[in-house]
Amino acid sequence: MKRPTARDVAERAGVSRAAVSFVFSGRAEGNLSPRTQQRIKEAADELGYRPDEVARSLRGRRTGVIGMLSDSIATSPFAGRMVLGAMEAARARGHQILLMESGSDSAAENEAIAELRARRVDGFVYAAMELNYTDVPDGLDPDRTVLANCLPRTAGSHTAVVTDERGGGRGAVDVLLAAGHRDIALIGGPEGNIAADDRARGFADGLRAAGFAVGEERVLRVGWQIDEGYAAALGVLKSAPPTAVVCANDRVAAGVLLAAARLGLSVPGELSVVGYDDQDQMAAHLVPALTTVSLPHHAMGAAAVDLLLDAVEAGEPVASGDVRHLNCPVVERSSVAPPAR
Repeated sequence: MKRPTARDVAERAGVSRAAVSFVFSGRAEGNLSPRTQQRIKEAADELGYRPDEVARSLRGRRTGVIGMLSDSIATSPFAGRMVLGAMEAARARGHQILLMESGSDSAAENEAIAELRARRVDGFVYAAMELNYTDVPDGLDPDRTVLANCLPRTAGSHTAVVTDERGGGRGAVDVLLAAGHRDIALIGGPEGNIAADDRARGFADGLRAAGFAVGEERVLRVGWQIDEGYAAALGVLKSAPPTAVVCANDRVAAGVLLAAARLGLSVPGELSVVGYDDQDQMAAHLVPALTTVSLPHHAMGAAAVDLLLDAVEAGEPVASGDVRHLNCPVVERSSVAPPAR
């Protein structure tokens, strides 16, 4: 069962979180009326709330540094956005980011955690290059750790910020439905991958919400690469092609565009194409420029830092178990048009 927080007490008592902090830090006199103090204490008793003494003792000796530890995020095309978002959010609140990378090596990871703890960082952001379930290292205290782009394998053990992949898949279909398409295929990512599975679910959600069946012959699960998109599209587009295709990512979409060109199908005149990722130096430069779903990595880095610092500044543990899903908006460009038939 999740431990009640000062935020829970504030909501029960109908006061601000600062008011709760005043009561339990001994600063209520002169700031709050006796009646308000009593209401807060009663709400705390009802919820079984007790202030975190360890966190309170740390409030006066913060270092102003957050440790950001990743598996191999520095090699990801989206890494810069996440790190920049984290750094900007930290700087806005008087903190700096100390970034370390493990290379997915457990020994290197343990060394990095030991180094960050030795530097007495105020908390941790544990980030992943690819959305996955992860075994969070024991050295990362759930009360002072937020996960970014990954989920704890033990459900409810850590707070996490991830992308709403299912909503993004739905958005990709919705933009095609709005353009008038009814015969839409999915060339999706590999089965068993969290992002690919959720994007496929979102694809199905969008069609069903519009009253259309999801035909098995219109759903292919392949991979993430250009050659996989190309090969799959050759099969899908040769006979009785759909009027539109939703793709696993922008690389698969590039393969679809190549296959359409080989088969003499114009895009978007005869076939509309939607990608996913809004990959730098790619999506906007394809011909035609690709309509795609954007991954909010900058916002994810910032949100992870803000969740952590909210807890640090309140002298409370991070609300372990919460998962925040960030919206994945559609970026409309030139690869979608009304169907020709």
